[in-house]
Amino acid sequence: MRDMHAWNASPFDDTSAYGLGSNDRLNRVFEMPSTVHFSTKDRILGAAEELFAQYGFAGTSLRQVTSRADVNIAAVNYHFGSKENLVNEVFRRRMDEMSERRLTALKAAQKDHPGELEPILAAFVEPALAMAQDRHGGGAFIRVIARAYAEKNDGLRKFLSDQYGHVLREFGKAIAACIPGLTKEALYWRLDFLSGALTYAMADFGLIKRPSNVSEAAHREHAAQELIRFAAAGFALK
Repeated sequence: MRDMHAWNASPFDDTSAYGLGSNDRLNRVFEMPSTVHFSTKDRILGAAEELFAQYGFAGTSLRQVTSRADVNIAAVNYHFGSKENLVNEVFRRRMDEMSERRLTALKAAQKDHPGELEPILAAFVEPALAMAQDRHGGGAFIRVIARAYAEKNDGLRKFLSDQYGHVLREFGKAIAACIPGLTKEALYWRLDFLSGALTYAMADFGLIKRPSNVSEAAHREHAAQELIRFAAAGFALK
């Protein structure tokens, strides 16, 4: 998820190293809130997120969560009821906002750039990379996502499919409208590949490391642009 303090630095301090100019849309996407307030529920979710990232879902006990959050077990039971619900809510806290931003950006792309593929892909990619950049826990959540891929948790997978499957379907329909000859099977294979590449980019494990004179936001913007171009070429393959 990182330090829980306000981040007031400009998100575009060092774009020149990549030859990036001003981009108002990306500036808004990658802009972080200046203040954050944490309730008891937030503290529990933050502690659980950090522990799930470190030890996995099965390897984390509720006692560890309550100790990290400095609350008693009654508070966890009151807010979540069970460990399974706590796991789900860790995802909901991040995924609800990201999904809303994706769908809002998708509608704007379809309105402003009808029939164009790259703006649709940008609507899918940029909100996810912005979440990864969030200094109020984005880094730990990326590791939690990796845990979800690695651990077999059928309940979590069903929860994510039930709650957020419609987002992928909306993007699938939008992409299909741009590439009418693409079969549904090929479309969903390529969406899977895009999702995997995006998760890798969010984790920032790649060969391209952020130069010391480039801000994190500018590095993420550049990663987004490269991934969008790469994905567009992949979706357009015959």
